[in-house]
Amino acid sequence: MSSWVGRRFEVLVGPVAHGGHCVARHEGRVVFVRHTLPGERVVVSVTEDRGGSFCRGDAVAVLTPSGDRVDPPCPVARPGGCGGCDFQHASPASQRLLKASVVAEQFSRLAGLAVSVEVEPLPGGPLSWRTRARLTVDSVGRPGFRAHRSHEVVPISGCPISAPGTVDQVVGRAWPPDSSVTVAVDAHAVTHIGPGSMAVETAARRTWRVPAESFWQTHPDAADLYAEVVSSWSGLVVGDAAWDLYCGVGLFAAVLASQVGPSGEVIAVESIGAAAAAAADNLSDLPQARIFEGRVEAVLSAGVGRDPAVVVLDPPRSGAGRRVVEAISSRGPSRVIYVACDPAALARDVATFGDHGYRLERVRAFDAFPMTHHIECIALLTRS
Repeated sequence: MSSWVGRRFEVLVGPVAHGGHCVARHEGRVVFVRHTLPGERVVVSVTEDRGGSFCRGDAVAVLTPSGDRVDPPCPVARPGGCGGCDFQHASPASQRLLKASVVAEQFSRLAGLAVSVEVEPLPGGPLSWRTRARLTVDSVGRPGFRAHRSHEVVPISGCPISAPGTVDQVVGRAWPPDSSVTVAVDAHAVTHIGPGSMAVETAARRTWRVPAESFWQTHPDAADLYAEVVSSWSGLVVGDAAWDLYCGVGLFAAVLASQVGPSGEVIAVESIGAAAAAAADNLSDLPQARIFEGRVEAVLSAGVGRDPAVVVLDPPRSGAGRRVVEAISSRGPSRVIYVACDPAALARDVATFGDHGYRLERVRAFDAFPMTHHIECIALLTRS
């Protein structure tokens, strides 16, 4: 079969799918279409075809628009433009409904569970929320973001979803060609460009020193909110033991340590050296919290600490994986609180926990990344 790249044809758009696109069908093949919404009739231009049962494309003309369609606030949120935002053409309320559908579909398909969530908006609206960004510099020194599924750099003059003090401090300047630039603005409105500086953040009624290149939630209200959820779901009492896996600079470990008190124990594990060092510094007033630098599976295989009553984990987008889930389950915590930025990885790991006697009790979902397809979920699992 010859490649469909460059072909254009009309389709009726079906449901949203994980990844920021919708599903359509044409001549017996699935077409994943960006820049469209369910129920629309559009003209698709095929952008990628590797053979097989599906291809990818962009909606280049909207023949019958959805009632949820709006004008994108960014001039490069268009076919062939920036690949960062997937849903700028959808109203904020409809974006959350699309994300709720994705969460439900992933749990149904990958875990065999019927899960219904209401995606909760965070304060501040859908623009100017992103406090950390990584830009790519093109061959002539202009900063921008990559096109969707491409190495092509799309130069930008601004970014509507980025907070003041981030992208606006990078654009309009020349940078070394074919390089990258990281920028962050902290809780004190101080801009940090590149590695080596220390951002100061606030969450969970504490001040945090965060290496500018280390992980911290990009939405300014996310860290505090997630800490509140962990606190309310943990069920810990004084003297208990708890784990914080993929602990970053120690946010959830601090919450757990305050709950178990000086007679309790919190084991916090982080693989990135700079973040682990920052966690040790940030938690120096909580001797019940012990920081271990290393891969989670390696630290757990060493049998550190007491058996935990609660495990909190916040793994990277790829999820924890079977080895980590099995290592957690073997220690028998009564509760597991799983913080996830990818619903597919979460659903896969929830299914594995289910194989080891854990039941999904509750899921909350947050629109912590408005205008994009990304969504944050926090799941509570209990041992049967």
